[in-house]
Amino acid sequence: MFDTLSERLQSALSEVRSHGTLTEDDINKAMRQIRLALLEADVNFQVVKRFTAAVKERALGADVLESLNPGQQVVKIVDEELTALMGGAGRDLVFASSRPTVILMAGLQGSGKTTACGKLARHLREEHKKDVALAACDVYRPAAVDQLVKVGSQVGATVYEQGTGRDPIDIAEWALGRAKSEGRDVLIVDTSGRLHIDADLMKELAEIKKRTKPHNVLLVVDAMTGQDAVNVAEQFAETANFDGVVMTKLDGDARGGAALSVKAVTGKPILYASTGEKLDAFERFHPDRMAQRILGMGDVMTLVEKAEREFDEKKAEELERKIRRQEFTFDDFLDQLHQVRRMGPVSGLLKMIPGLGSQLSGLKIDDRELDRVQAIITSMTPEERANPSLLNGSRRRRIALGSGTNVSAVNQLVKQFGQMQKMMKALSQGKMPSLSQLARGR
Repeated sequence: MFDTLSERLQSALSEVRSHGTLTEDDINKAMRQIRLALLEADVNFQVVKRFTAAVKERALGADVLESLNPGQQVVKIVDEELTALMGGAGRDLVFASSRPTVILMAGLQGSGKTTACGKLARHLREEHKKDVALAACDVYRPAAVDQLVKVGSQVGATVYEQGTGRDPIDIAEWALGRAKSEGRDVLIVDTSGRLHIDADLMKELAEIKKRTKPHNVLLVVDAMTGQDAVNVAEQFAETANFDGVVMTKLDGDARGGAALSVKAVTGKPILYASTGEKLDAFERFHPDRMAQRILGMGDVMTLVEKAEREFDEKKAEELERKIRRQEFTFDDFLDQLHQVRRMGPVSGLLKMIPGLGSQLSGLKIDDRELDRVQAIITSMTPEERANPSLLNGSRRRRIALGSGTNVSAVNQLVKQFGQMQKMMKALSQGKMPSLSQLARGR
């Protein structure tokens, strides 16, 4: 996400870093590059103007220009101003003292609102251990109710629906009554969207809000639409006061204009970001972490949180014992591969490691290669996965055929696995083998 913006900003700041001392001309040149990068990223013009003015004012201070490392100080200022631009400290939902907490979801058609309802329900179940129900009040879009029922069943949330023949305001009030009587922790109300903002949409939204008295009103906007998303958010802010934004399709947004503009324009923070098509590709939005990602500083905290969610402590202890006993097999390798893939695309994970972002620029990391590795391993018999020495020529040809690959790919994987086993053996003995030793198979 934000790849284009990230490359441009990092390029501008790398020039600043390369100077041992900085002059006002150096700062002005960097600001011109940053201004152009932000405008090309479809960031609101007034937001760009205020942002670059704030950075320039701080960068021209004596404590920066006269410091031992002025370039690094300027990078720090840009990081802090980017964080402030996107909302400062990350925020979360407000939970009611008595059940249920009501969350009203609004947005235009095509913004991914119904899917976002399901993703939010899953997030609240997984992260907050909440019993969540969904109210199907989008009765105008074809198949919207069926979509919510399907998504709800996938994430383990109850769906309250009465088809498309009733008034959505009545459905919302009825669903709230059901949620109260059944003791649900959270009720998420999926409201109707339109192709554009109109009086009927706002009137209906206002009446549902009046009947359900939501504790949180979230606006769902599509990051891919850039300034159009910001304009929609601004109009909603003027007519239907909302508390925060759910930014969808953020993973496909190379520019970042909407994410960088919406808080400054509307005064409402981004609370959540949808970062992929899968229902688990949904996370709290942390402005400080996003700023660090944009500037190529990585995002260690998010990486650690993903790992903590996906990695099983007991399995990790068992794996450690197997490595010490030199019993690491293809089954163990496959299990580790599954755990890593649950964390998200590998390219995205690598960019969270500080220092790797710029090195990966332009490099295409194809997750389908992991699919091929998985296909090769699953085409082996249990005995072959436990004991790769059994893999003679005929077995390798069978595995290649079964996995839809070729013998060369099977040979390469077996070789790499053998090198991995040798490295684990050496590490368990307190040694670090050289690359030449691994290549010779010693």
